[in-house]
Amino acid sequence: MAETSSYDVIVIGGGPGGYVAAIRAAQLGQKVAVVEREALGGVCLNWGCIPTKSLLRNSELASILTNEAKEFGFSFENLKLDYAVAHKRSRQVSDRLVKGIGFLFKKNGVTHIQGTATLTGPQQVRVEPSGQLLDARSIIIATGARPRSLPGMTIDGRKIITSREALELTSIPKRLVVVGAGAIGMEFAYVFRAYGAEVTVIEMLPHVLPLEDDETAAEVAKAFKKQGIKTLVNTRTEGVDLTADGVTVRVKDGASGAEQAIAADVVLVAIGVAPNSGGLGLEAAGVQVDKRGFIPVDEFMRTNVPGVYAVGDVTGKLLLAHVASAQGIVAAETIADHETRPIRDADYAFMPRCTYCKPQVASLGYTEAQAREKGYEIKIGKFPFVANGKALGLNEKEGFVKIIADAKYGEILGAHLVGPEVTELLPELALAHTWELTTEEIARTVHAHPTLSEALMEAAHAVMGTAIHM
Repeated sequence: MAETSSYDVIVIGGGPGGYVAAIRAAQLGQKVAVVEREALGGVCLNWGCIPTKSLLRNSELASILTNEAKEFGFSFENLKLDYAVAHKRSRQVSDRLVKGIGFLFKKNGVTHIQGTATLTGPQQVRVEPSGQLLDARSIIIATGARPRSLPGMTIDGRKIITSREALELTSIPKRLVVVGAGAIGMEFAYVFRAYGAEVTVIEMLPHVLPLEDDETAAEVAKAFKKQGIKTLVNTRTEGVDLTADGVTVRVKDGASGAEQAIAADVVLVAIGVAPNSGGLGLEAAGVQVDKRGFIPVDEFMRTNVPGVYAVGDVTGKLLLAHVASAQGIVAAETIADHETRPIRDADYAFMPRCTYCKPQVASLGYTEAQAREKGYEIKIGKFPFVANGKALGLNEKEGFVKIIADAKYGEILGAHLVGPEVTELLPELALAHTWELTTEEIARTVHAHPTLSEALMEAAHAVMGTAIHM
C-alpha cells in the first residue's frame, strides 16, 4: 500500500508561480509540499527568462565590440566571439538561481518532492514513479505551459527547434529563420544576429511585436533592419521542408499572395505556448478547463472546485513569470485566510510587459489604438532618448517614452517605452498607475540628472504640453 503524507498545501509545479506560492504559504504557517518533475524554477529559471537574459547581455557586448568599438576608441586585430562561453555562462547563472530556490525551500520548511503529480481527487495527489500519495486541504496547480508548433511542422530538436532547444545550442547556426515576432522570437533573433548569424523573422500579423503599440513596433523594426535582421510581416509560414544541409521555409505574403522559399540551417518556432494541463487528473478532481486547455480562475486564483487553485501560464491570463509569481502570492494568502490584493481581469492589461532585445521594449496598459477604441479622450506625451543626456553618453540614442493619459483626469492609460534599459524604467509608471497618480504628479517629481528616468518625467510633461527639453 502506497505511503500517504498529509500537508496543508500541495503545489504542483516549481516554476515562478509554484515556488513563490509555496514560500508565501509556508511564511503564513502552512505545511507545504512542492511536486516538480524536472528542475525547480521551471521554464523561467532553467530554459527561459534567466538564461536568455544572460545570453542577451553577451550579445549586447558582442554587438558593441563589433559595431561600435571605433566610436568608443577601441580597436581589435583578432576579435573572437566564443558563443560556447556565452552559453556556459548562461547555464551557470541559471544553476545558481535554481540552487537558491532549494535554499529558500529549506529556510522556509517547504518539502520538495521530485516526480510527476496526478490528482486523484480534489484533495489528493499521486506522485510517480514512487506511487506516493499526498493529501492536502488545498492544491495549487502551477504546471505552466510548453512551446507549440504550427500544424504539420514537427519539432525535431535539431533543424526545427523551440526556445528550449535554442538555449541548448553551443554554437550559432549560419542561417536562422525565426517564426513568430513576439518577445521570444525577437530576443533570439537579436542574440543570434549579434554573433553573426543571417537572421530572418517571419510574422503573420501586420507588424513585429504584434501586441505592442504600433509606434513601438515600428521603432524596433527600424533598429532590426539597421542590425541586418530581415523581418517579413503580414507573412504566413506555409511549411518547412527538411533538406540535406538544413531546411527550406515556405512563406506566403498576406497582401500580394506571392510565395517564396527561404533556405536556413535552423528554424526557431516561437508562435506561443500550450498549457500543461493534460494528464494531471483534472477530470478526477472535477476541475474545468476551457477549449484551449487553460484552467479558468477567479481573482483569488480559485478554480471551479473548492480547495483547488491554479496560477501561472496554465491559467492563460497573461503568460509572464512575474504575473505567475503575483498570482502565487494571492493564492497562498487566500488559502491562509490572510488579507490579500486580488487580481481582477482588468488588472492584467496593466501588468508590466517586457522584451529584452536591443532596443528594449517595455509597456503596460492600452496601446493608443486600444485607448481610442475604448472611448477614452486621450492626451499623449512622447520624449525621445536622443534628447536624453544619459542615453547619449551610453551611445544608446534609439527609442522614446510614450505615455497615454486620460485627458480629463490625467491618469495613465498606457505607457510604451523603447530604448536603453527601459525594462528598468517601467516600475515607476506601474506604481503610478496602481496608486492612480497623474502625469502631472510624475512630471513634478524631481528625477536625478543625468539619468534615463528623466525621459519619463519629460514625457509626463509632454502630456501637458510643457516638455522642457524638446
